[in-house]
Amino acid sequence: MSEKWGFDTTAIHAGSAPDPATGARQVPIYQTTAYVFQDAAHAARLFGLREVGYIYSRLTNPTVAALQARVAELEGGAGAVCCSSGHAAQIMALFPLMGPGKNVIASTRLYGGTITQFSQTIKRFGWSCKFVDLDDLDALRAAVDDDTRAIFCESISNPGGYVTDIPAVAKVADQVGLPLIVDNTLATPWLCKPIEMGATLVVHSLTKYMTGNGTVTGGVIVDSGKFDWSASGKFPSLSEPEPAYHGLKFHDTFGALAYTFHGIAIGLRDLGMTMNPQAAHYTLMGIETLGLRMERHVGNAQKVAEWLEADPRVTSVTYAGLASSPWNATARRVYPKGAGALFTFAIKGGYDAAVKLVDNLKLFSHVANLGDSRSLVIHSASTTHSQLTDEQKIAAGAGPDVVRLSIGIEDAADIIADLDQALAASTA
Repeated sequence: MSEKWGFDTTAIHAGSAPDPATGARQVPIYQTTAYVFQDAAHAARLFGLREVGYIYSRLTNPTVAALQARVAELEGGAGAVCCSSGHAAQIMALFPLMGPGKNVIASTRLYGGTITQFSQTIKRFGWSCKFVDLDDLDALRAAVDDDTRAIFCESISNPGGYVTDIPAVAKVADQVGLPLIVDNTLATPWLCKPIEMGATLVVHSLTKYMTGNGTVTGGVIVDSGKFDWSASGKFPSLSEPEPAYHGLKFHDTFGALAYTFHGIAIGLRDLGMTMNPQAAHYTLMGIETLGLRMERHVGNAQKVAEWLEADPRVTSVTYAGLASSPWNATARRVYPKGAGALFTFAIKGGYDAAVKLVDNLKLFSHVANLGDSRSLVIHSASTTHSQLTDEQKIAAGAGPDVVRLSIGIEDAADIIADLDQALAASTA
C-alpha cells in the first residue's frame, strides 16, 4: 500500500483507515477482551489458524494490529508482533529460535538491563549468551558454534551511543546461516532500516522514540520475512510439526509470515506479554510525528555534543557524530541522517562530580528513560548498570565518571545553558 510513500506519509497513514462502522479517522481504542464469532465453524477456523481474525485480546486486537502494520511498513518488514515492553520483545524474539543448551551471541555494547537479561535471566530457560565486540568480525565468527541460534546487537547502543556496522555484521550472520536481531530503538527507522542492511529481525522498545512522550511502555518484533527457517534444521519451532496445532508446520504453512504467526499463536498465547490497546493508541499517535521529532533530536544532539567536547570540564564525549569519534566513519556511512540523540560524557572529578552534575541540572529530567521529547539525564553506573561488575560497566560505557544524556527537542541553547550551570556547580 505505501511502497511509493515517503517516510512521514507512511508514519501517518500505514495501518490506518477510517473506521468502517463510524467513519472515525483516528484508529479507535478497541478496549475489549473478546470478540463474537460468526458461528461455531468460524470459531474453529480461527482457533485452528485456518483463518485470520480476532479471538481474544491476549493474542490480537484491532488497535494493536494497526500499530503492528505501521511499524512493519516503516521497517520494511513482512509482519510485526507488538508486546508489553522492549524487554518482552527481546525474550519473544528469541523464544522461537532457542532451546535448552542453545546460545545467542550479543554485542558487548548493550543497555545494562539487556546485559543482565542475557547473562542471567535467560539461564532459567537453559539458554546462554556469549558477549563479543562486534567491531571485531573475526571474533564474531569464532564465537559461533553448533548451538548458536542468533546474533543480537543494538543499531545505536545505550548508553554510549556507539554505532554498529549492521551491513558488516549481517554479512557474517548470513555466512554462518544465523538470524541477525537488531534492536533499533535508538536509531528508529528514520535513521536506519536494519532489514534493508541484512537483518532478519528488528526489535524496539516502543516506549522510547517511537511513542516519544513518556506515556506508555511497549515493544515490537518486526520480521523481515526473508530467512529460510527450514534450511538448517536448527529452528524446529518454525520448521517442524507443532503439537499444539495438530502438526502444523509454521514455515510450510505461512511462508514469509511464519515467524510473525508463531509470535502471536505461540508467543503471545503462552508468554502473555501482551500490549494493551490504549498503549498502542498512544504509540500510533506518537509515530505520526516521528520524522519531525527525530530530525530535531539529532540536530540538538550534534550541537550539544560539540559544545561539551570543547568544554575543559569534560574529559570525553562518546557521540558518534563527532569527527573525533572512532565510530564517526561508520556513522556517516550507515546512519547518514545522524548518529542519534543519546550519548555519554565523562566529567572531571569522577563519580562524585558526575552525581553532583545530575543533581544540579534543572531543565533535564533525572529519569530512567530515554527518547522523550524532554531532555533526560541519568548516572548509569549507579542506576541502570548498577547490577554489573566494574569491568562490565566500563565495557558498556557506563564508568563511574560518566553521565548519559538523552537530548530532547527543546531549544538547543537552553539545553546547553542548563549543562553549563550544572558543570559549574559540580566541578567548582
